[in-house]
Amino acid sequence: MMTTARFPIFPVTAGRTLLALLAVGTALALATLPASAQQRAPAPAAGGAGAIPDVTISDATMKPIPVAIPELLGEDPKLAADIANVVAADLKSSGRFEPLDRAAFLEKIRDMNAAPRFTDWRAVRADGLVVGKVGRGPDGRLSAEFRLWDIAQGKQLAGQRFGTAPQNWRRIGHMIADVVYERMTGEKGYFDTRVVYVDETGPKEKRTKRLAIMDQDGANVRLLTQGQELVLTPRFSPVAQEITFMTYAKGQTRVFVMNLETGQRDLVGEFPQGVNTFAPRFSPDGGRLVFSLEEGGTTGIQELDLRTRQTRRLTQPPPGRIDTGPSYSPDGRQIVFESDREGTQQVYLMNADGSGIRRLSMGGDGRYSTPVWSPRGDYIAFTKQMAGRFLIGAFKPDGSGERILTEGYHNEGPTWAPNGRVLMFFRESQGANGGPRIYSVDLTGYNERAVPTPSFGSDPAWSPLLN
Repeated sequence: MMTTARFPIFPVTAGRTLLALLAVGTALALATLPASAQQRAPAPAAGGAGAIPDVTISDATMKPIPVAIPELLGEDPKLAADIANVVAADLKSSGRFEPLDRAAFLEKIRDMNAAPRFTDWRAVRADGLVVGKVGRGPDGRLSAEFRLWDIAQGKQLAGQRFGTAPQNWRRIGHMIADVVYERMTGEKGYFDTRVVYVDETGPKEKRTKRLAIMDQDGANVRLLTQGQELVLTPRFSPVAQEITFMTYAKGQTRVFVMNLETGQRDLVGEFPQGVNTFAPRFSPDGGRLVFSLEEGGTTGIQELDLRTRQTRRLTQPPPGRIDTGPSYSPDGRQIVFESDREGTQQVYLMNADGSGIRRLSMGGDGRYSTPVWSPRGDYIAFTKQMAGRFLIGAFKPDGSGERILTEGYHNEGPTWAPNGRVLMFFRESQGANGGPRIYSVDLTGYNERAVPTPSFGSDPAWSPLLN
C-alpha cells in the first residue's frame, strides 16, 4: 500500500513559468506536425533511443529538458541513490528529459527544505532540480519526500511526501518521476504503471507461453501462470488492477478475469470445441467485455455483461468473414474493430450497440489490424502490413492524419500508456533463435526503446496508473 501527502510549496513569483511554456510546446508538438512528419516520422535505429522533438512547423525536432537529479538524502545512502536513479531512468526513457551528469553539479544538497543556489544550477544548464530524502519510520515503512524546483524562475513547482512498504521502494521513484513529468510538460506521467504480457520460453516451434507482469520499465517481473495452458491476449481493466485473458487447452477456449492483488481467477466464458473466441477487452467502466466469437466459419463481435453474464451480438459479418479485435472509445459510445468484410483486413468503427458501421482505414493497399483506442480518445493505434513490411501507426478517430511510428520484420500488438502519448508493441526477430521482444515508442516516432524482459515477450498490455 502506498500513501501520499503534499507539503507546503514555497511562494510563487509572477511571470511566465517553465511549466506554462512547456505545456504550450507540448500542444504544438502534437498539433503542428508538418504533413511529411504526420505521414512518416523518422525511423530510429532498432532498439535505439532518441529525443522527442520540440515540434515546430519547420523542423519537427524537440530538445529534451535538462534536469538535475542528485542522490536523495537519507540514512541508507544506497537506497537513496537507487530511488534517485529510478527517477532519472524514467525521465530519460521518456525522451523528454536529459538527466544531467551528477559529477558536474556545483552545489551539494544537504537540506532538501532549503532553497537551492539557483546560479549554481543555471551554470550546469539545469532547467529543473529534484531534491529529496528517504528514511524508515518506527514501523519499518519507508518515508520519502521531494521537492521540484524551476531553476529558470527560481521557484518551487511541486512538493510531496510518500509512504510505503520497503519492498515497494521502486514505486517511490516512479511516483516522483510522474510528478516531475506532469509539472514540467503539462501532461500526466505514466511511470507508476505495470504491463502484463505473454512470457515465451523454449524452442521456436514449441514455445511455452505464460502470463507475466512487470513494471513499465521491465523491473519486478512476476509469472501469473505456470505454462500448463496456452495463454493469449491479456488486457487490463481501465479502472482496476484486473486483467482479462484467454486460455487454450485440449481444443477448448476459456476467458478469465483475474484480480492481480489477490490472484483470484474468475471464469467468465467457456466455449466447446468448434466454437472459438478471440481478443477480449474491457469496457471503459470495467463492467463489460467485448470479444469476437467464431461459429461455423464466421466470426462476429459480442459483448458480455460481467454482472449479469448476459451476452449480446454486436456484428453479423457476411458468411466466412471475420470481425475481431474490438476496442471501446474512452467514453464507451463507439467500438473500433478489424474486419475482412470487404475482402481485405481493414479497421472499422461502429456505435457501441453495433449500428452505424463504417470503414476508417484508407491507406492504399495496406492491411490493418489490432486497432486500439488511445485513453485520451484522440488517436487509434494499429498494425499495418504493406509491401512485406509490418508497421505500427496511428490515425484520428475519423481515419484522417495517419502517421507511421515504427516498422520492422514483424511488429504487432500496440498498447497505450495511460497518458495516451506512448505505445508498447512487440517485434519478432528472424532466425532459428529469434523470438518476440517488447518495445516502446512515443506518438512522434522519435523515441523507440527496447523494454528488457528475462525471456521473449509478446502481446503487452499497459495498466492504468497505480496511484
